[in-house]
Amino acid sequence: MSRISVLFVCLGNICRSPTAHAVFQSMVDKQGLSDQIYVDSCGTGDWHIGHAPDSRSQQHALNRGYQMDNLRARLVVDNDFDQFDYILVMDKQNLADLKAMNCQNFTGELGLFLDFCRNPNFSDYSEVPDPYYSGDQGFSLVLDLIEDASAELLLQIKDRL
Repeated sequence: MSRISVLFVCLGNICRSPTAHAVFQSMVDKQGLSDQIYVDSCGTGDWHIGHAPDSRSQQHALNRGYQMDNLRARLVVDNDFDQFDYILVMDKQNLADLKAMNCQNFTGELGLFLDFCRNPNFSDYSEVPDPYYSGDQGFSLVLDLIEDASAELLLQIKDRL
């Protein structure tokens, strides 16, 4: 049986991508697929390397049962294109930043994470909005979007296993 690896990417790796990491990892764990699906997250900017996720992201995630205090921000590196089957970004700028890296030989799926959203209520969203400068509603919306996209992503990956 093959192992599938998924990398979530945002700007600083303290809000959106660690939230996606925690939510998707939780779904993977609940399905008993931890040995078959590897999950990680990183950022395109280096401001927060080694830091835990934003405390507001952690609190909103914890309110929904997702643990993320063990995650630490890291920077995306060229080697990620060799290690991951899916590299899913939170916004179009992240996508452009990754495409500018040495990824021309990448054979996996590189794209916007919300391409996996299926809830018609979220059809206006192509990007996960950065909640860093928003209030509680921004963090809740991020979780709503990520939960929806994660459920569909997991269904598609399960079909590959």
